[in-house]
Amino acid sequence: MIAYLITILTLVGIVAILGLALNLQWGLCGMVNFGMAGFFALGAYTAALLALAGAGSLAATLAAAVVCAAACAVVAVISLRLSEEYLAILTLGFGEVIRLFVLNEEWLTHGSLGLPGIPRPLWGFVSEKSYEALFLGLLIAVVLALFVALEILLHSPFGRAIRAVREDDIVATTLGKNVVMLRVKAFGLGGAIIGVAGAFHAYYLTYIDPSQFSATITAYVFMAVIAGGRGSNRGLLLGAATIMVFIEGTRFLKDLFNVLDATQLAAIRLILIGLGLILFLIYRPQGFLPEYRLKTTSLVRERPSVSQSAS
Repeated sequence: MIAYLITILTLVGIVAILGLALNLQWGLCGMVNFGMAGFFALGAYTAALLALAGAGSLAATLAAAVVCAAACAVVAVISLRLSEEYLAILTLGFGEVIRLFVLNEEWLTHGSLGLPGIPRPLWGFVSEKSYEALFLGLLIAVVLALFVALEILLHSPFGRAIRAVREDDIVATTLGKNVVMLRVKAFGLGGAIIGVAGAFHAYYLTYIDPSQFSATITAYVFMAVIAGGRGSNRGLLLGAATIMVFIEGTRFLKDLFNVLDATQLAAIRLILIGLGLILFLIYRPQGFLPEYRLKTTSLVRERPSVSQSAS
């Protein structure tokens, strides 16, 4: 039971990192990223290839962050003249290009066979039985570090500027903000965080293949951000935990419905997950912890009446 709980928390941690990245790109800056799975795969394969080549886990993780940041920045530059809808299509297409690349370039990625035997960070410091708990602790430390850094960023001038771009880029431009650079920086920084998530995914499984990076990952991350509250990093952590626990909890349906086969159970799981999201959007559209917005109130003083002025 403890091992299963550690597994669930590890999955929550990886999704939380992806959610923090999407919350920065979409929640705060308003740039839709439907290619999350592709960038996630790019980070995972970059870290895996470098780790297998003998680079340390830290160097491989930093390289994955840099590669994904550069890829996202390039996509942001390409999409400068595109509206939000076309940016979504562009990121979706870019993610599909990455998936096809890792699937077909067997000389580098081994194609559908995948990459086995990926070294894990801090391996050998503790016994094999205790390693999963150590890995979870390391992952939680990374999640908390990213959360604190993004919270500081959120309340910095840069954070206020990208939120202004999200609300109205024309107004932000008239106020002297470089909207282009703000979008490229926000999208690139989000890409770096995605790269970190991909690296931890590769380290945790020690084996990756193209089938692990389906569009379902993108859907789960968007669900986590929406459930937590778009633009709220605190809500994102709660949303990621809720979504992943709900998704993993539906696996126990096989104990309740013995007459259904695996295919039918998988379909029912997707139906329940979609139905839960629809109900949540109807009854709690702002999320668990909505983004904090400063509200200003103007005090309107009553003017003295004509009779009072005359007297």
